[in-house]
Amino acid sequence: MMLICGLGNPGRKYEKTRHNTGFFVLDELAARQGLKWKKAMKAKVAEGRIAGQKVILAKPQTFMNLSGESVRLLADYYGVGPQEILVVFDDVSLPLGTIRLRRSGSAGGHNGVKNIIACLGSEGFPRVKMGVGEKPEEADLIEYVLGRFSKEERKLLEKEVAEGADAVEAVLSQGFDSAMNTFNGRRLE
Repeated sequence: MMLICGLGNPGRKYEKTRHNTGFFVLDELAARQGLKWKKAMKAKVAEGRIAGQKVILAKPQTFMNLSGESVRLLADYYGVGPQEILVVFDDVSLPLGTIRLRRSGSAGGHNGVKNIIACLGSEGFPRVKMGVGEKPEEADLIEYVLGRFSKEERKLLEKEVAEGADAVEAVLSQGFDSAMNTFNGRRLE
């Protein structure tokens, strides 16, 4: 079983912001599989099968900086360890149209990931980083990640979200190393 957590912020105010890119990927996965969301353990959760594997899709509803609270509850309830938790989230160090898979690592300045590391007591969970573009030099980071995509960016974002869902499916069907080799280094136009 794999617990797949997409990070974002709940509520209409944040619906289409850069910080909710993890939610977008999980919504795509749920739509592809016809899975329905329900509320459980401080998250929206959908259970099903992807590539023959049992999966739990989860969108923590604790706000980004407390994502780990929900992830920990879900991990304990479903009995999964860090290696069985795939986290999908926005990354300002990657250009829009780029995704990067990593087996583990530091939070890299991402407060949602930092809280997951603190709550799990481990950096050893795989992740799919979704590029949302580097913030302009004069912009405030919080305002940038809580900002919305431009009309032009949304076209590329749609492709990136589909690519992110493809990457998650590849992790489940082919294994993490194969998915990393396929998706890392690609740049959508």
